[in-house]
Amino acid sequence: MLHGLVLAVVVAIFAMMLGKMFPIIGGPVFAILLGMAIRNSVGIGPTFKPGLQFASRQVLQWSIVALGFGLSIQQVAKTGMESLSVTAVTVAVAFGSAWLLGRWLDIPSKLQTLIGVGTAICGGSAIAAVTPIIKPEEHETAYAISTIFIFNIVAVLAFPLMGHWLGMSDQGFGMWAGTAINDTSSVVAAGYSYSESAGDYATIVKLTRATLIIPVCLILVGIQAWQHKKQGVGSFSLARIFPWFILWFLLASAIRSTGYIPEAWLAPLQLTAQFLIVVALAAIGLSSDLRRMVTAGMRPVLLGLGVWLAVCVSSLAVQHVMGTW
Repeated sequence: MLHGLVLAVVVAIFAMMLGKMFPIIGGPVFAILLGMAIRNSVGIGPTFKPGLQFASRQVLQWSIVALGFGLSIQQVAKTGMESLSVTAVTVAVAFGSAWLLGRWLDIPSKLQTLIGVGTAICGGSAIAAVTPIIKPEEHETAYAISTIFIFNIVAVLAFPLMGHWLGMSDQGFGMWAGTAINDTSSVVAAGYSYSESAGDYATIVKLTRATLIIPVCLILVGIQAWQHKKQGVGSFSLARIFPWFILWFLLASAIRSTGYIPEAWLAPLQLTAQFLIVVALAAIGLSSDLRRMVTAGMRPVLLGLGVWLAVCVSSLAVQHVMGTW
């Protein structure tokens, strides 16, 4: 197991360094791209497989738990209530459009779910959270993250221009960026390029939106249980597939909210969470066969584009109706 773990950590270190140099792209995306480049050029021997599997599953779950220490419930409560209606609509639109377009484009159901969750909640982090539950192929996870990344870059460049053209207020733009851009780093980049106030608001909206990964994961667990029962799988165990790491995530968030964790510990905890996620995504990239991704063609990209546009428009529409621009 050590060989694969060490390889994933080394790739993750380089990815974090590149992420600091190019923050718009970020370490997680670099991790999966570097991993895929190594896997599909030099190749990965069978010696590395056990460690890579461990990193892409167990380390992934640990990273989600560690993220809980950075999410204070008190911090997001007020802004969360303000953004709840817009967030609820955009999440519903994301899943609905992913299902409809996915069926029309004949895309595998697990890839539909990954792209829908990534667009609806928080990009690569949401994809990372649901991966241990639905257990997609490595290339499906890599394809979903790569698809989400494309539209993150477009959003960072296009959103501030569109916001000024539409004459949006700082709060209105922050709401739009926080509910319609996938990845947290891209939300921050777009929000603060508009204004400092918009960046602050967008960041809190995005953190609130990220908490929805908890009910989404629980719903997916329920669907898995129903499918196993319908198929008559005798060995099915709800306890076995239940995402216990989500409960640990809740506990971490509750501990963070009590204020008992020293302020000096918060930054290292968040850095640890981010690094663990990058290690896990590096392992996924190192396990991804690019040839299998190529056979999927452009359909997943078209699905990602359709879902993202639906979310962007629905967020603006709800704000327009509420008069919060």
